[in-house]
Amino acid sequence: MRGLFGWIGSQQGTPEPETVARAMGAPFGSDAGRRLVTAGRGGLGVVGEETLLLEQGSLRIAVAGRARWRGEPLRPEHAEDLARAFRMQGPGLLHALQGSFALALIDLRDGDALLAVDRIGIEPLAIAEFPGGLAFASRADSVAAHPATPDALDPQSLYDYLYFHCVPSPRTIFRGQHKLLPAQYLAWRDGRAREDFYWTVEYRDEPARFAPLREEFLALQETVVRDAVDAPDSGAFLSGGTDSSTVTGFLARALGRGPDTYSIGFAAEGYDEMEYARIAARHFGARPHEYYVSPADVVTAVPRIAAAYDEPFGNASAIPAYYCARMAAEAGSRHMLAGDGGDEIFAGNARYVHQKLLELYGQIPGSLRRGLIEPLAFAGPLQGLPPVRKLRSYIEQTRTPLPDRMEAYNFLHRTPAATLFTSDFLASVEPTEPLAIIEDAYRRAHSDHYLNRMLHLELKMTLADNDLRKVSRTCELAGVRVRYPMLDQRLVEFAARVPPSLKLKGFRLRWFFKESLKDFLPREILQKPKQGFGLPFGVWLRDDPALQELAGDSLASLRNRGWLNPAYIDELQRLHREEHAAYYGVMIWVLMMLEQWLATKGR
Repeated sequence: MRGLFGWIGSQQGTPEPETVARAMGAPFGSDAGRRLVTAGRGGLGVVGEETLLLEQGSLRIAVAGRARWRGEPLRPEHAEDLARAFRMQGPGLLHALQGSFALALIDLRDGDALLAVDRIGIEPLAIAEFPGGLAFASRADSVAAHPATPDALDPQSLYDYLYFHCVPSPRTIFRGQHKLLPAQYLAWRDGRAREDFYWTVEYRDEPARFAPLREEFLALQETVVRDAVDAPDSGAFLSGGTDSSTVTGFLARALGRGPDTYSIGFAAEGYDEMEYARIAARHFGARPHEYYVSPADVVTAVPRIAAAYDEPFGNASAIPAYYCARMAAEAGSRHMLAGDGGDEIFAGNARYVHQKLLELYGQIPGSLRRGLIEPLAFAGPLQGLPPVRKLRSYIEQTRTPLPDRMEAYNFLHRTPAATLFTSDFLASVEPTEPLAIIEDAYRRAHSDHYLNRMLHLELKMTLADNDLRKVSRTCELAGVRVRYPMLDQRLVEFAARVPPSLKLKGFRLRWFFKESLKDFLPREILQKPKQGFGLPFGVWLRDDPALQELAGDSLASLRNRGWLNPAYIDELQRLHREEHAAYYGVMIWVLMMLEQWLATKGR
């Protein structure tokens, strides 16, 4: 694992800096590549590849990730420029720092510090304040290892994990900590912290012409993929969707040959997309590598995946992501390109169509809604018919505004809290906090259009908090580097200028993206239904004894922790067996991974 860690300030009785550094560095695992500087009351360290540790006068600078300084890769010789920019501009220096990065800059003379993460949140950074100082690291468990910070679990974060299947920023799983949000910084001066954003996405709501945007997009898409190529052996993760196929095609152009591609399949009906990955590989002359994940693979990988994360992580597609990355490493492709982000910047998820339908209902004249449609749906003689029941469901959803109604099908909304949790646990949390987290990201969008606001929310919740953590950490575990060309700042800013009317044209998802690439991508890829990278865990759990043992033992341990009502766990397992294996398997997975994380951390 790689990243940075450090602290500024100290408390009476704090161990020697070298002892603190050893404790904070331990969660990163291997000492390979570990470097450390300490002086006065501060310390700064980095671990692993793609990290820099710079010294310039009284300044100590640590950077994790693939940062660019004023358009070129950040190198040690830029230390003087960074120092000068910090002295003159403070957080203003972040405007000249691009790419993916976590930054920690400490001035040992004045006791000041600047902490920041990149605009998309590809690199994480957790922080905890203590009297007279603060500790920070790329991993939350590293911050918790500092002797002046608590390492107790935060009940609210446990609740948030069960709600989102990850611990979303700004919280971490530990009390007294928080994570920086994408494009956020913390400035520490005179023993006080100030946080703000140094960048935001500027969306365009009004219409625009398609043709000039298309030409700009095609040139930019080629540029961001070319710039993401680290080595001649760079390969691509290929699911067969539009994003990974696009990255594969432009990677072939950048290399001047068909790249190595890596695809995962599942021997389960409705989950396997290998056919489309093969179509894309043939179309671009790629050298395909394939692997079919099995239930036995899941049993083997679960403890390793759980242990690799600094917080509980419940996205089941981490399993196929890990095996795909491991396949690439074994084949010699240690520099990989991933297609994550296209759906979230160009409107490719089915929920956007669903919400558009609900928004359109609100535009029907109130007299027609109240006088005809709603009486028909709720009290008319046809209310028992399936189409009318569906209409009634839609009407009921419109009564909850965005963004809250996007969570209508969340497990924690569909089951009363008192049924899921013990009374003691419920007394320690605020059940409305998850919606407040969603509301914050939705309202901060620089747009008045609901679609652009949804996309802004996706950048934080779907990407920074979830999918990017999934891919980045599993690639680290497998020993490969990963780049996200679809999330290059230039492409994100361009996509924001494409108006909603072109992103979602009528009810056609990703219209601008697909129309722009209709002569580049195979027709089958453009027309394929949206599927995703899901793991058929619930289906396999129903029939596989080893998975049943793994999940059963995990849930048996979890029920003794006093957070969940044992009766709920029993009912969840019954519903999985008897009613809907895939649906209820999701929550079983989330609970299992929580217990697995706790067990691997000795808690």
